[in-house]
Amino acid sequence: MSRYESPYTPAPLCGPARASFYTGRSMYSHGSVWNFVPLSIREQLLGDLLRDHGLSVALDGKIHHRPDELAMARFGIGLDTVPGHNLMNGGFEIIDRYEGHANPGPKHPYVAYLREQGYDSDDPWEDFVISGEGPDGELLSGWYARNCHLPARVSEEHSETAYTTDVGIKFIREQGDNPWFLHLSYIKPHWPYIAPAPYHDMYGVEDCLPVVRSAEELKNAHPVFKAFTDHVDSRTFHRDDVLDIVRPVYMGLVKQLDDHLGRVFQALEEAGRIDDTLILFTSDHHDYLGDHWLDEKELYHEPSTRIPLIVYDPDAAADATRGTTDSRLVEGIDFVPTFLEEVGAPVPDYLLEGRSLVPSIRGESGGAWRDIAVSEMDYTFRDARVVLSQDPRKCRGYMARGERFKYILWEGFPPQLFDLQEDPDELHDLGTDTDYATERAELHEHLFTWMRNRKLTVTLPREDIVLVRETILPRAGIHIGEW
Repeated sequence: MSRYESPYTPAPLCGPARASFYTGRSMYSHGSVWNFVPLSIREQLLGDLLRDHGLSVALDGKIHHRPDELAMARFGIGLDTVPGHNLMNGGFEIIDRYEGHANPGPKHPYVAYLREQGYDSDDPWEDFVISGEGPDGELLSGWYARNCHLPARVSEEHSETAYTTDVGIKFIREQGDNPWFLHLSYIKPHWPYIAPAPYHDMYGVEDCLPVVRSAEELKNAHPVFKAFTDHVDSRTFHRDDVLDIVRPVYMGLVKQLDDHLGRVFQALEEAGRIDDTLILFTSDHHDYLGDHWLDEKELYHEPSTRIPLIVYDPDAAADATRGTTDSRLVEGIDFVPTFLEEVGAPVPDYLLEGRSLVPSIRGESGGAWRDIAVSEMDYTFRDARVVLSQDPRKCRGYMARGERFKYILWEGFPPQLFDLQEDPDELHDLGTDTDYATERAELHEHLFTWMRNRKLTVTLPREDIVLVRETILPRAGIHIGEW
């Protein structure tokens, strides 16, 4: 098992990050810039690439994918066809698609499951899964931070995390010796921040790390940062009482996830598959939870962009790195090429912008690695755009995280720069400090080089370029510019 110290999300927001996880391509390239912005029909997804190699590619849980329905209609691709199903569901075979960030509706399998377990209500998700109970038996919604310390009215064994685990284990047991890929995608920890007993009060304020923020951050603050600190959710998390309620519950939700992952690993052992299953554990982003006077995610501080990454490879070739940590800069676009190389599938380098982690997992050099990790965001759909009177087509920001410095380029606003060696908590913005002009210029050029090297020609594999140049033109009798 290898742990990576510096993995970064391609975009600190669910939808675009997952689009990158599933395509192996940056947000700059795939164009799904925010939640519910459709992913272009031209993109090839992880499911498409693995399915062609004989694997069943399944989803259990959250995906946050919106298909390119306009293009599907233009080309007459029906929802009842196999291509239509794949496009609607991000290339996955759906075992159970449970987004969990909004009411799933009365027809969702989880709601039916809750009713089977005796949760008698017109809306068991609202009334039991995300609600606590007041002293007089009144329902108190977990959507509101003041109620998050209450135990959810659903029992732990019927909670979202337990349910998703049950569905995943059932899938694993049904596969026998067949090859498969499972995207086991938990919604928690995520708002509504309410946990079932005993996880709701497993931790206290004394167990939480100190909140990372400084009053100095708000003085002469960068305009985009300042606009985000004024969002309603961020202002709520300026309050110490909110931090004291929500952060311990968040830790409880993480602990619950850990415990249920233990159930998954046990199921793999019982099915005889733990010794031939690659496991990659990660997240699409983190949440600020009050750090830097912010809630949610989207900006580029470490609490938002730096994600967990642990890889278990059962192959004996990976023994050399078991129990070690790897400090290289990793991006979420590296996951698709890793999975493809692991199963021996072709790696379409004309599409994929990431690098396989297999060499690093197996103690090989794998050649020169990247100098920067890049993350992107688009705040067109946020209140910050209105506050800043920004053109919707210019609400873009790019992070270039080097070995020591983190540079952030904003369209229409000054850049930001943080010295992660001297200021690991990113409390001092050096974006306009004249003493750091050289560092900003170097990372700006790195970022420009990165942009020029995106793979935008997705219809012509490398071998076809050679075919056209050396075979098709001469054979067609075409002689351009000859005497």
